[in-house]
Amino acid sequence: MNATSHGIPTLTPTAAGFLARHGHAGARLEPLTGDASSRRYFRLPEAELLLMEDRDDPIGFAAYLRLSHHLNTLGLAAPVVHGADPDHGLALVEDFGHRTYATCLNTGEDESTLYALAVDALLHLHHHTGAARVSQPVYDMTTLLDELGIFSDWYAPAIAPDMDHPAFARQFHTLWEQALAPVAGQVDTLVLRDFHVDNLMLLSQRKGVARCGLLDFQDAVLGPCEYDLVSLLQDARRDLAPGLEERMLARYINGAPERLGDAAAIRHRYALLGAQRHARIAGVFLRLNRLHGKSRYLTYLPRVLGQLESSLAGAGLTDITDFLNTHLPGWQAKGTALGDGSHDTQGAPHD
Repeated sequence: MNATSHGIPTLTPTAAGFLARHGHAGARLEPLTGDASSRRYFRLPEAELLLMEDRDDPIGFAAYLRLSHHLNTLGLAAPVVHGADPDHGLALVEDFGHRTYATCLNTGEDESTLYALAVDALLHLHHHTGAARVSQPVYDMTTLLDELGIFSDWYAPAIAPDMDHPAFARQFHTLWEQALAPVAGQVDTLVLRDFHVDNLMLLSQRKGVARCGLLDFQDAVLGPCEYDLVSLLQDARRDLAPGLEERMLARYINGAPERLGDAAAIRHRYALLGAQRHARIAGVFLRLNRLHGKSRYLTYLPRVLGQLESSLAGAGLTDITDFLNTHLPGWQAKGTALGDGSHDTQGAPHD
């Protein structure tokens, strides 16, 4: 698909034929603002549908189709797929409208109510015995360490360009391999991974947890329950109201499946997975800046680095904290300084 010089989207013959086969020949299209991925969306406002185009990620496209069906069978709300052409990366999907959580928060919706609904949706997913019965990758040790490689490959060199980076990476990964042993390869549930305010929608006309619409779930993995809770409550994009994170964490713990153990066990995994996640995201922001000139993402660094420091402490990872303080002296202050003066706070990338 392409756009004309007047901003009116035009279709390739393949895409036009796809729409025609599904009864939407000549439909009016409205392009949606994209994110950091190569996927593109066009709204068919009269049909309450979206045309999704993803020609660069056939694995992710197939996962989207599979997981949309799976999530809906679990009683959650994912956009229903009304037609697909996997060979060309085209799909016609249900349009959930405009009310993302981020939009709702900006227009005065009650923050606590929205977050409670999202926590309840996670609890529904984590209690469901069929949640992990879908073909998706396992969040194993190799994947967890590969993600941490983004920190050692991009964040560490930006902070200390003259250090021995291969030696740093080896020691860093060894420490993390020991720390992550309790969660690596756990197949407790389906982990959506991008469970945050930009990918959640308020569907007021629905009931129960289906009022929380789910987007952008094609990168889901099978792994530990607490990961999505971190995505929601320790967001790189925004600060929660004082005390809200703790209230929502307590809400989750009070309703959590018995198999997850007691509150201390849940809190430890929450902090451990949070530390891994925040380290990876810090590296992602530096990579986006260096490779793509997207300096606006640096404005999130102070928040993410503070979350990383707190999570390391909460998980008792003093060896990793000591290692960072020794081999990346000033790692938090120097990273925070990279974000100083940046005021562009538009949408953050995929996690």
